Amino acid sequence: MKIYTKTGDDGNTGLQGNLRISKSHPRIFAYGAVDEANAALGIVLTNQLDEDIFNTLRKIQNDLFIVGSDLSNPSLNDVKNRVTLEMIQELEHSIDKFESELPPLTNFILPGGSISASQLHFTRTIIRRAETLTVQLAEKDEINSNCIIYLNRLSDLFFVTSRLINKRNGNEDIIWKI
Repeated sequence: MKIYTKTGDDGNTGLQGNLRISKSHPRIFAYGAVDEANAALGIVLTNQLDEDIFNTLRKIQNDLFIVGSDLSNPSLNDVKNRVTLEMIQELEHSIDKFESELPPLTNFILPGGSISASQLHFTRTIIRRAETLTVQLAEKDEINSNCIIYLNRLSDLFFVTSRLINKRNGNEDIIWKI
């Protein structure tokens, strides 16, 4: 099977259910940003990470395929590969677990510290954009609202995990100074 199909040469692309839409449609931007975040997360996962962090991030990388699949399927009657409440609860559990190791946040912090933490902060910003684009899509088309909630929680988890990576590596939070 060839990787190129030439079916998108006219500026359209295929969705699940054999639907075709413009590559400039908000749906394409939304799941494209999710794909971009997944690629950035792949870079983070090339670093030496503690096992609990690595396993959490690898699971999320797989889950991001579900988010992308959900966003690429305009038929809400098709229930396979949808973001679920359980996926959101898993993120919340990880946030609570990782945050329990951290000192309370009393200031805004700047991205930085270790390479891994910095890369994860960068991935978090891509997730924020994916969330914004998903909200824009939801204003135009009906979507699974769990996608927005998942992306919102995921950016929180990436923030907490970045702080945890730095703490475990002996790097203090970089405090924002006016």
